[in-house]
Amino acid sequence: MQRRSCIRSFTVLVAATALAVPALTGAASARERGPDGAPSEPQPLARLFDNRAVSDDARPGSADFDGAGRSLSAQDLRAAGWRPGARLALDGAALRWPDRRPGQADNVRADGQLVRLRGRGNAVSFLVAATSPDGAAGPVRGTGTVRYADGSRSTYDLAAEDWRGGGLATKALALPHINTRDGGRLTEQAKLYAVTVPVTRGRTVSSVELPRDPGPLSDLHVFAAGVRGEAAGWTGTWSASTGGYADTGGWRDQTLRLVVHTSAGGSRARVRLANTFAASPVRIGHASVAVQRQGAAARGKPVPLTFGGRAGTRIPAGAEAFSDPVGFEVPPDANLLVSIHLPDPVRAAPVHSKAIQRSYLSTAGSGDRTAERGGGSFTGSLSTWPFLTGIDVRGEPGSVVALGDSITDGVRSTQGANRRWPDVLARRLQGQRDVPRYGVLNHGISANRVTSDRYPGDGVSTDTAGVSARNRLERDVLGQTSARTVVLFEGINDVRWGASSSEVIAGMRDIAARARERGLRVVAATVTPCGGYHDCTAEVDRKRREVNAFVRQSGGAFDAVLDFDAVVRDPAAPERMRAAYDSGDHLHPGDTGLKALADSIDLRELTP
Repeated sequence: MQRRSCIRSFTVLVAATALAVPALTGAASARERGPDGAPSEPQPLARLFDNRAVSDDARPGSADFDGAGRSLSAQDLRAAGWRPGARLALDGAALRWPDRRPGQADNVRADGQLVRLRGRGNAVSFLVAATSPDGAAGPVRGTGTVRYADGSRSTYDLAAEDWRGGGLATKALALPHINTRDGGRLTEQAKLYAVTVPVTRGRTVSSVELPRDPGPLSDLHVFAAGVRGEAAGWTGTWSASTGGYADTGGWRDQTLRLVVHTSAGGSRARVRLANTFAASPVRIGHASVAVQRQGAAARGKPVPLTFGGRAGTRIPAGAEAFSDPVGFEVPPDANLLVSIHLPDPVRAAPVHSKAIQRSYLSTAGSGDRTAERGGGSFTGSLSTWPFLTGIDVRGEPGSVVALGDSITDGVRSTQGANRRWPDVLARRLQGQRDVPRYGVLNHGISANRVTSDRYPGDGVSTDTAGVSARNRLERDVLGQTSARTVVLFEGINDVRWGASSSEVIAGMRDIAARARERGLRVVAATVTPCGGYHDCTAEVDRKRREVNAFVRQSGGAFDAVLDFDAVVRDPAAPERMRAAYDSGDHLHPGDTGLKALADSIDLRELTP
């Protein structure tokens, strides 16, 4: 794969294979299967379409997704930006919504079909949904095969949640209603899911055999498929997790100027914008990047960003967009300004709520200010990061992802000083040459949990504590640019809010297994004490110690362990934090405690 923008490379790769949609409306012919019913020659996915999922609201009987006359609304899909043939970047993979009119065949019911795909990467991504009787909860599962150009094969397990009864936390898109064949509407949400499965790295995928029919009562439907390519030659230098979808108060023709802090440096850059959890598309008029001088002022003239060669882009609901690579010298350990012009009214936005950093906003109706070097137009301030989820730099060896809660997020560290423990770790990595100088990506979310969701995964909410670490793993770790290692440091919120230690342990095992399956090194940290905090009871501490006993003696579940508990606990009262490390609330370390966590890490443990 050529060393270009990740998303652009995907587009070139898949447009001529499985995601190209010829003008066919029927299912594959019998010659595409051998005499024993087994797949014969690989076919483009669109040639295999045998089911009609989408109907026009005026003609709801033209489609029957689930065998009971129910279907997705074409109008709802268009309102979400999922128009026929729309390119969708989901969790780092480029897919294309079928280029079909309402009432035409637009998906295939998986039953061992052989789909033509080609490319190298770290996963195959499927856009799927299951149909089950009465929208029964629980995923529909099946086993398929990835075939490689060298003749080798690997198997995969694919699980798709039901389009009616499935959860919202992991959906790619939720639509507000369902059409019925008699012209009525069901006021329940229809859901679609992006699911990835692992491939053997370094081998070229040539085709994918879909799972067999799961049985007479359920179907697993595939709308799109593609290889998620490796982001060769790119390193994530900064990123943040989307924790929810928040009311903006009504932005109108304004420019955001967001302040973020780099880890690794490089001579070229690109940014990632995401419309996570949204129900409608967002239009980006212009965007730029610059090194911060002071406040909202740039050190030099901001460098304009383009998207597919254009000044702006439109991001469908639930999707993301990478800018084109731009020549721009990104210093390590420095503040950048990413400016985003929003020409249309924006009433809600996906946000990371605890930026611990002041960003800026121009006045309503002030228009495009992305090219301004000075900060005079930016009279408002923000304490969140809306839309912006990542910055990559050219070169460097890849990234370490810190997956955690408020302690990783930096809550109660000094505002604007970049003293979160991942920031300190990044400076340590950049200042040595014994191990690769990885970028560090902070995916901590305040109040986040391993096992259960705080934010439900859909709708405008004041709760921006995110879906669970398990449910955001694909987006926040596996889909991150050149992720090499994940540090899992989470669990205190689970045991404080009712989860058992066994539930937390099961969640940690699942996260570790899925990450290792994708080739990542998994490093787990013990949970730090919180004695003295208002709800950190003796029972909470008992569960915390049980989780830590598992982490220390996990029997190979993790590749390495960081004993953060031992670093910060008070030897005289091990259920509490040392006073010198305590921010004052007895739950969150202050700047000194966060530095102690980062300084305790043997950097060799981060290296695969």
